[in-house]
Amino acid sequence: MGLVNAHPQLYPGDIIEFPRNKYFSHFGVYYGERDGVPYVAHLTSRDSDSKLLLFGRALKSTVKLDPVNVVGKKYKVRNYLDEKHPPRDFYLLVKPEIDEAIGKLVTYDILFHNSEHQATMFRYGVKKSEQIEKVYAKIVPTWKSLFEKKKM
Repeated sequence: MGLVNAHPQLYPGDIIEFPRNKYFSHFGVYYGERDGVPYVAHLTSRDSDSKLLLFGRALKSTVKLDPVNVVGKKYKVRNYLDEKHPPRDFYLLVKPEIDEAIGKLVTYDILFHNSEHQATMFRYGVKKSEQIEKVYAKIVPTWKSLFEKKKM
């Protein structure tokens, strides 16, 4: 097996990042195995593939449990806030929240509630989306100057 397909060891509560393209990734939280199949809890649109949601605002979404390899063949563990925020106990807090959230309608919003926000909420109790902050850092100066020139 080549290194490309070498998958990291997953522990329940880990944030899994599935790269989608140069700018965006899809995120979920590792839920554990069922009948030997690893599952991920992730925020996804009810009526379309997550790949179509890159610029989506206010779409009806829900937290779903899917086999990890159905969500993506390539992934990595991204517990990037562990130093700032202690991860919450999976069995006491995270799993019950995931179970509670499954199937409930959530409004997906690329800026304020995307799959990364959902994953960090589960793991840390904190909403964070590094990818949006990076994109924002690039977009905002442009928007600001357009706005100041009354173009928007």
